[in-house]
Amino acid sequence: MTERKELPKTMKALVAYGKGDYRLELEYPVPECGPDDIMIKTEACGICAGDLKCSHGAAMFWGDETQPAWVKPPFIPGHEFFGHIVQMGENVKGYQLGDRIIADQIVPCGTCRFCRDGHYWMCQPHNIFGFQSTNNGGMAEYVRFPKNAVISRVPVDMTIEEALLIEPYGCSKHAVDRGKITNEDVVVISGAGTLGLGMITYARMKNPRKLIALDMIDARLEKALAFGADIAWNPGNTDVQAAILELTEGYGCDVYVEATGHPSSVIQGMGMIRKLGRFVEFSVFGAPTTFDWSVIGDRKELDVLGAHLSPYAYPFVIEKIMEGSLKTDGVVSSIFALDEWEKAFEYASGKYGDFKVAFQF
Repeated sequence: MTERKELPKTMKALVAYGKGDYRLELEYPVPECGPDDIMIKTEACGICAGDLKCSHGAAMFWGDETQPAWVKPPFIPGHEFFGHIVQMGENVKGYQLGDRIIADQIVPCGTCRFCRDGHYWMCQPHNIFGFQSTNNGGMAEYVRFPKNAVISRVPVDMTIEEALLIEPYGCSKHAVDRGKITNEDVVVISGAGTLGLGMITYARMKNPRKLIALDMIDARLEKALAFGADIAWNPGNTDVQAAILELTEGYGCDVYVEATGHPSSVIQGMGMIRKLGRFVEFSVFGAPTTFDWSVIGDRKELDVLGAHLSPYAYPFVIEKIMEGSLKTDGVVSSIFALDEWEKAFEYASGKYGDFKVAFQF
């Protein structure tokens, strides 16, 4: 039976028309719900570092002389969102109006080689909520989930602040999993923002021999200790490479997870990681990074591992947040109305000490 609750024709939405051309629209068309689609009323949407870098015109989104544009404007930003079902197409089964749901940020095509062999997060067309006009994101009152959206249920008693961390913590889990941490490892996580904190609280569950957090902001280091780090160092005050070598009898850390997106953190990690170590990169960079690649091969024979998105992570993250194993206290630090989007983006830059900044509808 078709679920066709009547929706408004227009909605409030933040719309990206071009580099630096973001506009708050008060009467933007509400998407049409197709026969295989689910429509949600947005409850909240977090602001990601990728959203900021896109708004600032980073080449990985808008293209340059070496790469084509990836974004397809006009689009509505935001991939860290969730809400309640308000309309469903006639082919949708297993859901009811009012269900509280969230979807993986990628909408897999279902037919490319990566989708067919289970690696849906690396889908070749790579359409992600919040960057293409065909898959508008959560900085709007309503969002359409197309047929191939990877949907998870959000518990009704999960707080907004907790639910806002499902997507970033899913990414954190995937990055940590790539490092294959054991209880014998000395693990360094560089960056203690939202993603870094998610990595720390999840890595703590793996009981590494030592879990070390690095960040340039002392307040973040305090939070890292509260979330399970054994040691928290500020590279601005401590020679962290020397400290790691001293801690490990001159060998270096076993696993280094890079979560800052700053070139200096990459160089720092390559210096402090041991031979045959595992280097995990999870960041969106605003500029290229240059260093001596002979460190990877000839000198240390490292495993250098990328981490992208949050495959198969949401159910685990939701369960562990609800039972308290993944810590969330104080991570969502500021919530704004969409009308205040410029102020929200400014706060999301971290200049006022915020971790996660979000919109609530």
